[in-house]
Amino acid sequence: MQLTFTAPLWRWDARQDDAWWFVTVPPDESDLLADLPLPPRGFGSIRVHVTVGATTWRTSVFPSKDQNGYVLPMKKAVRRAEGLDADAPVRVTLETIDV
Repeated sequence: MQLTFTAPLWRWDARQDDAWWFVTVPPDESDLLADLPLPPRGFGSIRVHVTVGATTWRTSVFPSKDQNGYVLPMKKAVRRAEGLDADAPVRVTLETIDV
């Protein structure tokens, strides 16, 4: 499954350092991910191949009760390479792996 969406970049407030940044997968796309028949993985994660701008990498999206959907971690290297700042809209394409 491939999904494309735009959502803001945000920092996880539970951490006071600059290490944990995310983009929340919008509700409709999160619902599609939640409906996938997946083998059990840690924290209900789903492995994905992600493209933001010219940067592509593999990671996992995780369900978040606080965000009412899945969240995509955004590595510092990606944020720097793509010039992303807090609350900036991020255009994301993600494709599920092993589904």
